This record gives sequence, structure tokens and C-alpha cells, in this order.
Amino acid sequence: MDSDGRKAPEADDGDFDDEGIVIDDENPEWTEEDFARAKPIHEIPELADFAAFIRKGGRPLLPSEWKKRRVTIMLDPDVIAHFKAGGKGWQTRVNAALRKAAGL
Repeated sequence: MDSDGRKAPEADDGDFDDEGIVIDDENPEWTEEDFARAKPIHEIPELADFAAFIRKGGRPLLPSEWKKRRVTIMLDPDVIAHFKAGGKGWQTRVNAALRKAAGL
């Protein structure tokens, strides 16, 4: 076992190659021909819409009507403390509470 508690692959398991890489018959290693035939996602019509919403790193791009706006709002300290006590995502929870109160 590794120092972090994970079991190291064993050669006689049959699921790993000599370098400890998982052998997957349903997903074989790519050949030069596979790489030559590969296309970028934006060139595949069925995936074009999906490709428009992804980018490298960060969150996916959203249509402008879905984007949130930055505003400054004054809230009572106990209201802020209540939402922050829930941990990460407290601003999202404030947004949800406001939407519910507004009937949206």
C-alpha cells in the first residue's frame, strides 16, 4: 500500500500493463490513424452547440440573459452571518432566497 492508503497495482491482476497503466479493451490506445482522423469539437455538427458553451478553464460561457450582474447591496449583519454560516456558496443561497421571496 502507498503512504496515502491506496493499493498499488499488481502485475498479476491482469488489469494493468507493465507500467501500471489500466488496460481497457473497450477503449484501446489511440493509433496514428486515430489521431489523423480526429476532428476538433467545433467541426462536428452534432457537438457545435455544446462546443460554443465550453472553453479552456473556468466556468462555461453562458448566454447573456443567464449571466449574473454584480451589484452592491446593504444587508443587516445578522442576515449576512446567517448565510455565511452555511459555508461556501452563501451568495448563491442569498440569490435563491431573494428569488423565492420575489416569486421568481
